[in-house]
Amino acid sequence: MKINRRSFLATGLAAAAGAVAGPAQGRAAEGSSSASSVAVVLATLLDLSKCIGCGACVEGCREANAHRYPEPVKPFPKMYPSRVKAADWSDKRDVDDRLTPYNWLYIQTASGEYDGKPFELNIPRRCLHCQNPPCANLCPWGAASKDGRGIVDINDEICLGGSKCKDVCPWHIPERQTGVGLYLKLAPSFAGNGVMYKCDRCQDRVAAGGTPACIEVCPEGVQTIGPRDDILAQARKLAEETGGFIYGDTENGGTNTFYVSPVPFDVLNQAIEKGPGRPHLASVGNPFTTEDTLARAVYAAPLAGLAAGALHLIRGAASEDDHE
Repeated sequence: MKINRRSFLATGLAAAAGAVAGPAQGRAAEGSSSASSVAVVLATLLDLSKCIGCGACVEGCREANAHRYPEPVKPFPKMYPSRVKAADWSDKRDVDDRLTPYNWLYIQTASGEYDGKPFELNIPRRCLHCQNPPCANLCPWGAASKDGRGIVDINDEICLGGSKCKDVCPWHIPERQTGVGLYLKLAPSFAGNGVMYKCDRCQDRVAAGGTPACIEVCPEGVQTIGPRDDILAQARKLAEETGGFIYGDTENGGTNTFYVSPVPFDVLNQAIEKGPGRPHLASVGNPFTTEDTLARAVYAAPLAGLAAGALHLIRGAASEDDHE
């Protein structure tokens, strides 16, 4: 059988990911007696025609995850080189019109005209939980991972806040908080300057058989969660019946979040406010179709697994020192 360079790299990526998947996925089931050994990949469907922008999902997310929000130590260590700037949202925790380390979901509003008619749509924005997430594949420390349910998570116990995950994310979703995390004990003036935060789709609740808080509290039934194949079929059926459009099916090689909108997403992308903490809605290709990105992922995966293991040991030793 002839094997070209790209297929070799793709196979290597799968093997490397499998090599480190054990430790990465184990955290998802930690503390949950009901976690199945064979998890089903879950996806969510968001029917944008139903969202009224009430913000219940934002508040539900905050209440469910408040105990996990960072509590930074101040003053922050001076960083070297000086171009590494502090990212501090601890005094702006009430900001809810963009993504922050204290706000993992927000409502993005798009208004304009399409097909000769005015429109206004509200779009709940958070991590899309990619099927082949660049953040997890390319994190140099193994802090980002994807579990068996398709949830992409950043482990705040070993994340050093270097923001590689944000750099490689097509939507630049993760946000950093300085003054918290392992870097303070490892190398406070030279390490990553904090911890990266984003939606983990209420991983602990889902592992225990529950529903993400944003879905549970929505009064309009905007979101539906279930096995990915079923949810994608529902999204396609809804789009066909309503003449709508889907986002997330092919973006970045496919995600576990599907938006269905009565307005094309290129039109919505022109109508929304974009910038830091406010992700775009443009079409996104699959980054792992290029050989250089595949190669980086292949080489990074086993090293990241080793790094994650080392950081766990360092964190454990630091915790023991704290209790002595």
